[in-house]
Amino acid sequence: MSDDRHDRRARHAGQDRHPLCQGPYGDEGDPGDCADPVRFEVARHRRPPLGVCPVHLGPSLLLASGVLWPPGIVLVR
Repeated sequence: MSDDRHDRRARHAGQDRHPLCQGPYGDEGDPGDCADPVRFEVARHRRPPLGVCPVHLGPSLLLASGVLWPPGIVLVR
């Protein structure tokens, strides 16, 4: 991850109490490349829910591992 993107994520995390997007893959320990706050949680089989922003909701349904079908999606405020 570039320094600029890392700095932006750190500043954003301090300003907003919402966790940051993990999309679209949601790999364990990988924070993802998106600095947007989580707005949706996608249910996954034997894994914690995947928190994603609106931009990564669709791709996460197709690309993330363990996503249930039909998908379980919860709006996070």
